[in-house]
Amino acid sequence: KQWYQRRVRGKAAVLKIDKPAEAKAVYEKALELDPTNAEARQGLQHCAQSLRNLKPEDRAKLAMNDPEIQQILQDPSMQVILEQMQKDPAAAQEHLKNAAVRDKFMKLVESGIVRVG
Repeated sequence: KQWYQRRVRGKAAVLKIDKPAEAKAVYEKALELDPTNAEARQGLQHCAQSLRNLKPEDRAKLAMNDPEIQQILQDPSMQVILEQMQKDPAAAQEHLKNAAVRDKFMKLVESGIVRVG
């Protein structure tokens, strides 16, 4: 566990500067292993702030490299749901009652792929 924490610290510090999305994933993994890790929690917050500061198109471009985002976008049922949500706000409310759909949708919103408002 200590070996992994040292590795995380080094890798995340480098990634935090140029690749906040990758650093975020490293910090999330560190928090899975040790939920009390204050350094990982702080690093995760820093990465989230860095990603929020990106222009939406840059954030979306980064997100397209995320395998989870790719999987969501390639899911035929999510494609239908996203299309319905775009056309009909009432459908959006109905779909978001489903926790799995809501989680996937929020991941797309956080990544900048989907914009609301």
